[in-house]
Amino acid sequence: MPISQSYKKRLYPVIQTIADHYQTPFHIYDEAGIRSTGQKLQEAFSGIDCFKEFYAVKALPNPKILALMKDMGFGFDCSSIAELRLSRQAGATPDDIIFTSNNTSGLDFSEAALAGGCILNLDDINLIDSVPVLPDLVCFRYNPGARRTGNEIIGTPTEAKYGVSHDQIVAAYRRVKDKGATRFGLHTMLASNELNYTYMVQTVQMLLDLITVISKEVDITFEFINIGGGLGIPYTPNTPELDLTSMANEITTLFTDFADSYGYQPALYMESGRYMTGPHGVLASRAINRKEIYRTYVGIDASMSALMRPGIYNAYHHIDVVGKENTATEIVDVVGSLCENNDKFAVQRELPVISTGDMLIIQDTGAHGIAMGFNYNGSLRPKELLLKIDGSVELIRREENIEDYMATLSFEEDTLSL
Repeated sequence: MPISQSYKKRLYPVIQTIADHYQTPFHIYDEAGIRSTGQKLQEAFSGIDCFKEFYAVKALPNPKILALMKDMGFGFDCSSIAELRLSRQAGATPDDIIFTSNNTSGLDFSEAALAGGCILNLDDINLIDSVPVLPDLVCFRYNPGARRTGNEIIGTPTEAKYGVSHDQIVAAYRRVKDKGATRFGLHTMLASNELNYTYMVQTVQMLLDLITVISKEVDITFEFINIGGGLGIPYTPNTPELDLTSMANEITTLFTDFADSYGYQPALYMESGRYMTGPHGVLASRAINRKEIYRTYVGIDASMSALMRPGIYNAYHHIDVVGKENTATEIVDVVGSLCENNDKFAVQRELPVISTGDMLIIQDTGAHGIAMGFNYNGSLRPKELLLKIDGSVELIRREENIEDYMATLSFEEDTLSL
């Protein structure tokens, strides 16, 4: 499903004016859409005693976007020092940050546990002794092993590098309890862009069953379960949306039944990134060239440095040609300028006949778009804009320039003689 009709009606009539002022290419995000999705998520899980979304910073690490999340009462899912600092700058308290990392360094742990505090989510039982000061509240990322065929992007759990195995999980909690931990949570992350809501319901049931076992074995109580992220969005037209209402209703029932059996409810935490911002961002770019050889290629002024999902995942992103919605069509590849043949936004796509100067809107770039950018070929990442609720547009990150690219080449001489 392409971007919402509401966003399109507000954006498309003014996109040329925006482009004339800021110049293409740019990502532009929709504040109204982001807030609407956040409200929808909170309302869906309002039947659970305590529900909290921890926005996955990796999806769109922009301070203005994080400020929106903080304003909605959300926390942040972080996995690096940079993400921790961005979240703290947005006003996050230690209880607002879940730090989950993989192959974590001592510097990472110092920043997470000592520099500002967080909910520490350990990815490996061997990391227990690496934490400089074990906090009162400890969580582990659980990898259940064999489960089902697996989510397409993450793959099967037995092949994933993440998490504590089923055979290790009880021992992990016993060890941190013995080291002084008094508060506990349980986390897993088994899906990415999952549109089958029953997969998430099954994940909740699995974690509720597991905390029952661990609680009995180790004599502890769990404050929360965290089902991670992975809620999907329909990138392709006519693909049904995730049925959030049914998902929330069935999960709420599981929590109610758990409370009836055990006399309490753990909190439900979630780490949606793509679901929160993905559909509320687009990449605006102009056509700058047409090339007619064995295929027709439409060259645009953006490259995969601004959106690499099509290049690395063969992912589909819907494209509109502004002002040509009901005109003649042709089959083209839409491409960037990098010296890589996978620098393509669309392959053999039926689109309106495109002329130099036409505005292309590449949709659903609000997550894992600018965040996955890179500088191959000396390519520079584009600017980011925010379409605000009042209809104004704000620059929220300038584009990279040559000076940025060259900055790390300015340093004090340091030669080691061996």
